[in-house]
Amino acid sequence: MRVTERARRIEPFYVMEVAKAASAVAAEVALSESPMIFLNIGEPDFTAPPLVQEAAVKAIHDGLSHYTPATGLPELRERISAWYASRFGVSVPAGRIVVTAGASAALQLACLALIERGDEVLMPDPSYPCNRHFVAAADGTAVLIPTTAAERFQLSADKVLEAWNPRTRGVLLASPSNPTGTSIAPDELRRIHEVVSQRGGITLIDEIYLGLSHDDLYGHTALALDDQLISINSFSKYFNMTGWRLGWMVVPEALVPVIERLAQNLFICPSTIAQYAALACFEAESLAEYERRRAEFKARRDYFIPALNALGLTVPVMPDGAFYAWADCSAACARLGVSGSWDLAFEIMNRAHVAVTPGRDFGHADTGHFIRFSTANSMPQLHSAIDRLKALLA
Repeated sequence: MRVTERARRIEPFYVMEVAKAASAVAAEVALSESPMIFLNIGEPDFTAPPLVQEAAVKAIHDGLSHYTPATGLPELRERISAWYASRFGVSVPAGRIVVTAGASAALQLACLALIERGDEVLMPDPSYPCNRHFVAAADGTAVLIPTTAAERFQLSADKVLEAWNPRTRGVLLASPSNPTGTSIAPDELRRIHEVVSQRGGITLIDEIYLGLSHDDLYGHTALALDDQLISINSFSKYFNMTGWRLGWMVVPEALVPVIERLAQNLFICPSTIAQYAALACFEAESLAEYERRRAEFKARRDYFIPALNALGLTVPVMPDGAFYAWADCSAACARLGVSGSWDLAFEIMNRAHVAVTPGRDFGHADTGHFIRFSTANSMPQLHSAIDRLKALLA
């Protein structure tokens, strides 16, 4: 059967390929003294808090399972708007908020609405692989710009300006970032947006980890810059609702009917049950629980990063958000006699029974010398993982 050139351009999602291999090994060692520890997937070990679960059950019991507007429940859009005001001090009208079937759907809608065949979108290298594939699915080209630890693995205004050409449509950023957990400094983000805006481009920013910021310097939404910037967000990470597949996007007012028309045709609407459940995310009890969990994520970071550094798995930039450690594994590869992070990941998986993610997915600029650890696991599991890595590398 003939498949499209578009489909052939989309590379495998190696994070999930490694996850499948890890699951197979995990099944073999499940009853051993060292069952698999999963530090490979960016999924909180916490589930939706009680009020959210109860709201979902009530919605089902009350028969609230019909289609909603394509842009989402009006009351949920209002709750999100109020959260921006209370958490970030930013006024975001509910009319500019579109609820989506996860952040993935939001990114797809944004790319389909704004990217033409031949358009180029500038992105940092390393960055989340699916983001560049959304650009490719809209027949655009993701242009990966190598970044350094000194730049917090983020784009700078100077690099955006240097790379800009007549085909450039704009930038796709992430702050905090996957895989590095680093954010863009507010002043630098402002300069990037000015460069893009002056050239008639679009600034699209993935803020799905924004709620999990640990540093007051960086924990601000880019929406404070102006109302022409597009922000993507999600209930998956801070709100611990990964499998509920619910997110949202904030777009300029003029773009709302365009996004609505695309959403009507491609998705009809987001999950109704998930939307009614998400209303309870913004109750005081739920928000207090989310903040408790955010503090737990920070405590895990504060233990795990120094422990990795002590093992020679050096994290060159302390992550200020999310739950990742982007570690240079060059010394570990040399010690174990393997050629790069892909082989090292399988060595760690098979010999230490710790699942990690090699850098292969995240770009081309030296990513073969990096491994991503997810600290979205319990503190006892993180302690055990460090003990096993120490034994392996001894």
